[in-house]
Amino acid sequence: MSGHARSALFGDVAAAAERHGPLLRRARTRAWREIALALLLLALLCAGLWRVDFGFARMLGGFAKFGEILARMLPPTPDSWSRFTLYLHALLETLGLALIGTLTAAVLAFPLGLLAARAVTGSRLLHVLLHRLFDMIRGIDRFVWALIFVRVVGLGPFAGALAIAVTNIGAFGKLFSETFDASDRKPVEGVLSSGGGKSMAVRFAMIPQVFPVIASQVLYYFESDTRSATVIGIVGAGGIGLVLYEEIRTLEWQHVACLILMILVTVAAIDALSGFVRRAFIGTERVEPPSD
Repeated sequence: MSGHARSALFGDVAAAAERHGPLLRRARTRAWREIALALLLLALLCAGLWRVDFGFARMLGGFAKFGEILARMLPPTPDSWSRFTLYLHALLETLGLALIGTLTAAVLAFPLGLLAARAVTGSRLLHVLLHRLFDMIRGIDRFVWALIFVRVVGLGPFAGALAIAVTNIGAFGKLFSETFDASDRKPVEGVLSSGGGKSMAVRFAMIPQVFPVIASQVLYYFESDTRSATVIGIVGAGGIGLVLYEEIRTLEWQHVACLILMILVTVAAIDALSGFVRRAFIGTERVEPPSD
């Protein structure tokens, strides 16, 4: 490259830098900020791994022990018909407390969701207060609620059903109110313009159009609550979780494998059944499951 061409090139670069100086400085500042954030996240990751005493040798040893446990689980067997009957009874108890907890929460959360929806009441204060209440309820995990209700009403499935119901009231109330707020206003305006009142607009224009979404949300949570009911049973809230904990505690790994297999088959059956219900009563339109 000749001297004239080199000076022309660097002159153009200098002119561009002078002309776009503020933009280049902002881009440079943003790049350094992103690098600093990445380094901070990396430092937090390293601190977290150190805090939990992470180690590759320890992890490989854990995998070896896990493989040993898996080998002891084969073949899955309850060993006797009476024990299988006990497992089946506990599984039905789990399904019962999940169903009761989910339906109770849906029934109680529906009017609360109506009151929390600004499209229904028009009250910002009521909307904010009820949403903060829903956040407070959802902020406590159902496992903690199960521990509380076991102390309040004693051991058994009633405590588990209460834990699921209370947790889902917070979730359903938030989801239902947001569903009402996101509904189409044109049918509501049509009822109002024809002389109908606000209650008639909600009853005949808003609820019919949001019902498929609400039903899909309830079905999704019933599937999730079936798995959760297995976990909360470990703390004494009834169901198959308590039986599973006892079998793990006594190192009966073949029995544990049988229980896990029963749970997996049940969850798969519920998923297929809920899909059939969606197609039969809600329609073929796909509704995205809610986020927790």
